[in-house]
Amino acid sequence: MTSVVICGAMGRMGMTIGRLIEESDDLDLAGGIDIKPGTFYGVEIAAASDIDSFLERVSPDVLIDFTIAHAAVENIKAAARHQTALVVGTTGFSPEQRITIETAIEGTVPAVISSNFSVGMNIFWRLVRDAARLLGDYDIEVIEAHHRYKKDAPSGTAKTILQIIEEEAGERQKVYGREGVTERRNEIGVHVIRGGDIVGDHTVLFAANNETIQLSHQAFDRAVFAHGVLRAAKWVPEKTPGIYSMDDVLGLS
Repeated sequence: MTSVVICGAMGRMGMTIGRLIEESDDLDLAGGIDIKPGTFYGVEIAAASDIDSFLERVSPDVLIDFTIAHAAVENIKAAARHQTALVVGTTGFSPEQRITIETAIEGTVPAVISSNFSVGMNIFWRLVRDAARLLGDYDIEVIEAHHRYKKDAPSGTAKTILQIIEEEAGERQKVYGREGVTERRNEIGVHVIRGGDIVGDHTVLFAANNETIQLSHQAFDRAVFAHGVLRAAKWVPEKTPGIYSMDDVLGLS
C-alpha cells in the first residue's frame, strides 16, 4: 500500500485529498503538514518547520503538495532530501523557483507536477492544442474564474492554456483585461474572474467574422482534481527520478 503525506493538509484541497485517501483501498494516509500542528482524519499534522524530522519518522512513499509557491519549494526540497516521490499541484512559481525545483528533483526523486490534475482538464488541453493549430488566424480570448480566496492570477491552468496556444499558433502579446479606447492587435485577451466559491472555470474563445468556437471546462467539485491526484500518487513511486506530467500518468504522451 502506498503511504502518503499531504502538505497543506488543512486547506481545501488538502482536506478533500485526505478524505479520498481515507476512503481508498490502496493508499494510506500517513500524516499531514501545515503551518500549525494538529490532526486530521485521525492522523498527525506536523508543523511545516518540522517537515524534515516528520518525514524521517513517517517515511512516506509520496508527498503531495497543495500549498503556496514559496512553501512548496521548501517542501519539495525536503522530499528530495528524504527520497520521497512527489505530486505537486501548487501553482504560481516564479522562473527562479522553477529552476530550484528542477534542480532538487532531477536525478533524485520522481515527481508529477501539474497545474491541474483533473482528467477532463488534461483532455481539454489536448482539444485546445488541436483548435489552436487549426484556428491560428482567429482572434483568441482566454477567460478563467475561481473562488474569491485564490491568490494567483491568472490561474496556473490558464497559464498552461496560454502556453499551449502559443506553441501551436505562435507567440502573441497577452492583454490582461481591457480599458479605454483599445484596438485589437495580434494578441490574446486574458480575463480573470474571482468570486464566491467557484471551483474552476476555463474557456477559450476562437472568433472570426461570422462565427465563434468556444471550448470550456467547468469543475463543480474539488474532488475532480483530487481523484487525479490520487491516480498520480499511485503511479509515481516506482518511476525513474525526474519530472512527469499528467499526460504521462494518463498515458497520453
